[in-house]
Formats: sequence, C-alpha cells, structure tokens
Amino acid sequence: MTSRLRDSLRTAASDVPAYPVYEKALATARRSRRRTALAAMAALVLTALAGALLPATGSSVPAAGTDAALPDRVGVPPRGSLHATDRPRIGPSSVIFTGRADGMEWANEHSIIAIVGADSDRYRIIKGEADTRAGANTVLSPDGRQIAFSELDSTGPRVRIVDLATGDSRTVDSGIPNTVQVVPVAWSPDGRTLVLRDTLPPNDDALSIVTLDGERIRLAEAGEPGSPVAFSPDGARLAFQSGRNVSVVDLAGRRLSSFTLPPETELAGKGAWSADGRTLTMTRHEGMRWSLRRVDPTTGRDLGALDVPAVSGVTAIRLLGWSADGSARVVAYQPAATAEVRFDIFLEMEQRLAYANVSTVQVLALGRGAGTPTTLLTAPQGVIAIDVADNVIRGGQVRHANPPTAFGPRFWLWTGLITVLLVGIVLYRTREKLALWLDDQRVSRRQAAD
Repeated sequence: MTSRLRDSLRTAASDVPAYPVYEKALATARRSRRRTALAAMAALVLTALAGALLPATGSSVPAAGTDAALPDRVGVPPRGSLHATDRPRIGPSSVIFTGRADGMEWANEHSIIAIVGADSDRYRIIKGEADTRAGANTVLSPDGRQIAFSELDSTGPRVRIVDLATGDSRTVDSGIPNTVQVVPVAWSPDGRTLVLRDTLPPNDDALSIVTLDGERIRLAEAGEPGSPVAFSPDGARLAFQSGRNVSVVDLAGRRLSSFTLPPETELAGKGAWSADGRTLTMTRHEGMRWSLRRVDPTTGRDLGALDVPAVSGVTAIRLLGWSADGSARVVAYQPAATAEVRFDIFLEMEQRLAYANVSTVQVLALGRGAGTPTTLLTAPQGVIAIDVADNVIRGGQVRHANPPTAFGPRFWLWTGLITVLLVGIVLYRTREKLALWLDDQRVSRRQAAD
C-alpha cells in the first residue's frame, strides 16, 4: 500500500461518524424493560377487569341488617348496570320491578328485572324472559335475599333462583310432563318453598308446591293466570283463586276449605292473610274504585269492609302485606292512556295487569281510619310491575331515594377494557418505529449535551 493510498483511507475513515455502540446497547436494554413492564401492566389490568366482570364464587355474604326500607321512588337501571351475580354482591333487596320503559327490555323484547338494595340505591339487573312481571311471575323472597323467575332454554322450561347475597343460583321445576311454561308465583314465609304455575296444552294451568330440596306436590286445582297465591303467616296454609272460587290447602296439598267469591271480588294478593292468620282479605271494585274486605277463610263469609281508604282511578290493586302500624301496603296499577279496554267493567285480572293496559305503578299505604291513601313509592312511566320484600313491608320504613343515572359500572369497565386493548394494539403495531424514534431522540439529546 502506498503512502498516498494510506493517507486517503485515513482521511475517509475520519469523516465517518462513530457508531454509538454503548448508547445503542443501553437503549436496547431499556426498550426490553419497557416492553416487559407494559406487558405486565396490561396483564394486571386485564386480570382486574375480568375479575370485576366475572361472577366468581366464594365472596363474603352481606348481612340482611335491620335498615331495610322501601325507597320512595325507583328509576330505570342505568345502561351497563351490574348483574345480580356480579361482584360486589348486592345482598338482600327491598324491591324488584319490571316494565317496558326504555332500558327495561333487551333482545327481542325480553324483560330486564331491576333489583334495588335493601338499604341503599344500589341497582342490579337480571335478564329475564319476555313478559316478565314482578310480583306475578317473578317473585322476591320474604327476606329479599332470593329471586325466582322463569327460564326457557333447549332443555325446556324451568324456574331459576338467584341468591343475591352469594351470587349462587339453582333451578327447580314441578316435574309435570309436557309443560309449556312454568313460573313462580309465591314464596313461603321461611323462604324454603315455592309455588309454581305450569301452563299445559291445550290451555290448562296447574299449581305445584316445590321445596328447594326438590320435593314436589301437585295441587288439585289450578289458579288462573294473574291470580295471586297467598301463604298464611305461619306458612302452614295457602290460598289461591281459580275462576270465582278460592281454595285453602295445606302444604301436603289437602284442601281445607273452598268458597265462591261474589262478583267484582278477588283474592287481594300475596298479603291476603291477616297478621294473625284468622281472616283473608279480598278486593272489591265498583267501577275503578277498589276497597278491601275481610272474609272467613273456612266459609268465605263476608266479615265486612276494612277501615282503610279506598283507591280510585286504577286498573287494580294488589295487597302486599301489613305494616307494623297496622296499615295495608298495596300496589296500585295506573291505567295506560292508550289502553283499548275499559276498566270500569268486568275484566280478568290478567287483562287488568297486561303490559299494554298499565302506565306505571305506585306503592300506597292504606292507614286505619285514614281518609285517603298515602303514596310511599313512585316509579317512572313504563314500570308496570313491582314486588316488595315481606320484611320491608312489615318493617314499615321508607327512605328517601336517589336512583342512579347515566351509565352503570359495566359500561365503564368494558369501556376501559376496550381502550386498553386498542392502545395495546396500536403500541404493538408501531413498537419498532416508536423504539427507533425514542432511541434517536435520546442519542440526539446526548450528542447535544456533549
């Protein structure tokens, strides 16, 4: 090699910028640590979100407490409300309701069952079948801890029971073959027994007593759709209406008595038995004015009107039970302006309570000797059926309510999850460009500092 060539090569080499080996190695190490940290963070976020959304078992059981009270109003559950099996568990409920208001239905006009906490405005939902009606074919246990509702899938009709304190659920059925539909209509006072109504072809109904342990007793007669079933306070007897007849049976299905109701008279509701179990309560209506009367459960003899105010301008009333102060607590069904039937003439109870014929519901107190009913609970238009826990009725407490609005926790959880996933996808797809850009910025800063 000549000296001239050697000098030329040295000159060319001196013009080549030095490769920052050390800086590049540090940048690569930092990039690896960042990726590991981001992956770990994403995994933690996804695990936390999934844990919040999935109904895991083994959580603590909220106590029933002594603060259970009736809210003075209810609202449509926010979109994205937690489900009854989501955590944190809601625990015992004071009120459940259903309807056709915006947000109260899901796919193919199936009903959403709204659940309100026993002592606060915590809301949960259950996605039910079409035409679900709280208090008629979806019932809240006396202590507010369990909800029974109908369910239909590829295995056939059945009744599902959800424990609101644990999130656990089970199914029961009547065991009657060829049933088209089975719905729960009443709980026993101890919450261990259900009465189910089966719809059988071509157009028959059958009532059955079913324990949560699986024992089944089919009753001799069937109640009409929409007719209430009432357990006596000691749980030893139950009364139900079939046509114009009321039957009283024991838990073995033996008929203890039966009598015929006069016109315009109905079994009052799940709270039809008096607190001492000595009389039954009936509703009687004259036009759209409804009043309560007592009868002897053995003979059906009319014992006279109760000293409580009548309720006017409604399609029907249902007696929920008796408060500690002796007042009757009833659901009043307000007529829909678009109803195509008249309510001042004879109508089956099923028609009076139909979705199309009710605009909203109220819970009223009918005090002894009072001149007018007292409104305890109001609901939005489109809430057309409601059930209240027996312990809330007996306790008589009413609280000021502030139902939740806007969006529920599930909406924000899913929004957060989707946001994390989208950001993760963008970062992953641009990871090389982003890493190079960050390295270039770091090298530029170092060179500028030197």
